[in-house]
Amino acid sequence: FFDYTLQLADNSLIMGHRLSEWAGHGPMLEQDIALSNIALDMIGQSRNFYQYAAEIKNQFNTNGEQATEDTLAYLRDSAEFKNCVLAEIPNGDWGQTILKLYFFSTFQFLLYQELKNSTNTSLAAIAEKSLKETSYHLRWSAEWTVRLGDGTDESRQRMLNSLDTVNPYLNELFYTSSPEALCAENKIGVDPVTFKEAWLSKVQSVFEEATLPMDISFDSPIERVGKNGDHTSHLQHILDDMQMLQRSFPGCEW
Repeated sequence: FFDYTLQLADNSLIMGHRLSEWAGHGPMLEQDIALSNIALDMIGQSRNFYQYAAEIKNQFNTNGEQATEDTLAYLRDSAEFKNCVLAEIPNGDWGQTILKLYFFSTFQFLLYQELKNSTNTSLAAIAEKSLKETSYHLRWSAEWTVRLGDGTDESRQRMLNSLDTVNPYLNELFYTSSPEALCAENKIGVDPVTFKEAWLSKVQSVFEEATLPMDISFDSPIERVGKNGDHTSHLQHILDDMQMLQRSFPGCEW
């Protein structure tokens, strides 16, 4: 249960951190601010999950050290993170970021829709609150997917290139980790396989409007399972940046 809650938190934190890299670099001011707000939403969601994960851990803590949202975010090594690899890969150009965000937001939207029915009232409450924010993330990224896919020759080609880059990481979204399986069995969490077809249906409807080919394949083997702590070097680069202050000055406070 602790690992499952960490997985939910890590996905939102790492994706939110990636998106925050666009702050001040967006193609236009309004969209720069919109993407920064989406990043803040995701980091806020991660805080809620981390706070609850800390409560779970502290119930079984016998050494006197209390876990907090900060210790879970800043004092774990990359192998201890449970986020999917899709969240940690580089942003690439604007088109790649949009497509990556669209795929991720569609996944999160369907996940939170199911998770708000969890028998665990704390997870259900976090999911219900997160669903309202994620609905906007999904709508915003879907509109941009259509705008770029059905735009100029260059924007369309960039989206096709982005699809080739991002596609290998989609399979892991629907890989069922041990914590996901156990929590789904106990009706605490959600097995992502249960909404795979709904995810494909949503993506296909947007791709049709964007005049993009539905070249999404789940046949290739999963090279790395971030849910199990097997990450690319990209995650370590993120953590080096994000954790530098806390690790250099342990326990520091503003």
